[in-house]
Amino acid sequence: MKHRTLTQIIAMLFCALFAVSAFPITVSADTGPKPSVRISFENMGDELCYGTLLSKTESTGPASAWNGDNTDARHNENEAYSYAAFDYETWKAFVEYEDTDGYYFLQEGWVVSETKKIEWTYYPPDSFKILLYYPETQSFVVSGIYERYAFDAYYTVDMDGVNIGSVAYDVEQPIEAYRSYPYTQEVLSLAARIVITILMEMGIALLFGFRRKKQLLLLIGVNTATQILLNVLLNGTNYNAGPLAFVGFYILLELVVFVLEAILYCIWMKKFSAQPRKNWFYVLYSLVANGVSFGAGILIARWLPGIF
Repeated sequence: MKHRTLTQIIAMLFCALFAVSAFPITVSADTGPKPSVRISFENMGDELCYGTLLSKTESTGPASAWNGDNTDARHNENEAYSYAAFDYETWKAFVEYEDTDGYYFLQEGWVVSETKKIEWTYYPPDSFKILLYYPETQSFVVSGIYERYAFDAYYTVDMDGVNIGSVAYDVEQPIEAYRSYPYTQEVLSLAARIVITILMEMGIALLFGFRRKKQLLLLIGVNTATQILLNVLLNGTNYNAGPLAFVGFYILLELVVFVLEAILYCIWMKKFSAQPRKNWFYVLYSLVANGVSFGAGILIARWLPGIF
């Protein structure tokens, strides 16, 4: 009966944690990482090209549509905005562009022909259109409407066959973007984290004298289950809420895993031991194993940020 109640509590706890990690978390403090929208352009020529993201709203973060005040004109010929990517004529062309869906130019821009990218990394618009301007032909190309689908949203635009010789005001969707989030890299990183963590914790188990076949099978099974749950929840948190929430949730989940594993070891390890130990011994093992794997994860994240 006790075991059944414990199982129900554990199941409810993980369901709650999964629900938290599956939805975006809003953080009001202006510290830590910010969401981003990153657009990559393939098969783009070398013609001078400027780009921006049009926004459904008139402002986002510090970026905003021009209010008609020349002191707030964000081009590099205005002394207050000498760092801006656009000169006056380019800025004016974007300001005068009339979007058919009523989306706004927020005076943020990139020289796309140099980098083949638009990377809006500080309060990007949630709903946006991609707008490119070719000053040599004074022509625009514009995309359809897209959404920031993750904390860091990635899109790719294939420019092959795009006609830049005419103004594209009347074209419904002259360029199209597709989501290019690095899912394969995330899955491989997830698998690598799980394998590395299990190997470390099994090594610690041997140091604690857990060498019997049933003991090792129990440890492998428990560690595999908890690490899969832990890392899947962490990936969901990182995808929806970003690295700042990831760190906080990482600490919370590690504490949950420690308690869960300690309870399971106290119940089952005694049954698989020729000379059962006191409960504190199994709790100590869980604490050391999870502490080492947590610390190692932080260190490895510095050396191999693509894995952790």
